[in-house]
Amino acid sequence: MAMANPFDNLTQILAKLPGIGRRSAERVALALVRRGDEITRPLIEALTDLRENVCVCGLCGSITTRDSNPCRLCSDPARDASLLCVVEESGDILAIERSGAFNGVFHSLHGRISPMTASGPDDIRLAELEKRIEDGDFREVILAIGTDVEGDATAAYISERLSGLGVHVTRLALGLPADSGIGYSDPLTLKRAINGRQSV
Repeated sequence: MAMANPFDNLTQILAKLPGIGRRSAERVALALVRRGDEITRPLIEALTDLRENVCVCGLCGSITTRDSNPCRLCSDPARDASLLCVVEESGDILAIERSGAFNGVFHSLHGRISPMTASGPDDIRLAELEKRIEDGDFREVILAIGTDVEGDATAAYISERLSGLGVHVTRLALGLPADSGIGYSDPLTLKRAINGRQSV
């Protein structure tokens, strides 16, 4: 039986990463071959360190280290523990943190309800969310979920599931992006901006 080609094997593995197709995977693999130990040795060490020391936070589902679980955001006493922001993925937590606009705690669903990918309510961290709300003292749950069809369906489903838990459920405001003109906006964005208008 012929041995698998190591280059092809690496390319296939890299192509499984999000945002990397077959051609990008080949370019990355070629760079690793050309630059040899300059890149491969630190990469191997970083991947080994990741496997041994990085995990998912037991509370919010974000990325943390094994010796800091729950993560620093969940453990920070200066954060408002009565505000819970629900996001689709851990990367969304980083984006909201960079904005500096939110000082509560987070919950990552690790996905969304998506019939296209056969992902249902049991495939996301919805049971963990309900348990956190039942066990906690939250006054508001903010759904920071995408605004496409699947995001809307996920938000509606979560809102319905949480309706009997005595917590106020809100969703991020929708509308025009900053520094953008009316003429550059699509009809759905304009409709949501008009329907969600605020007093000034």
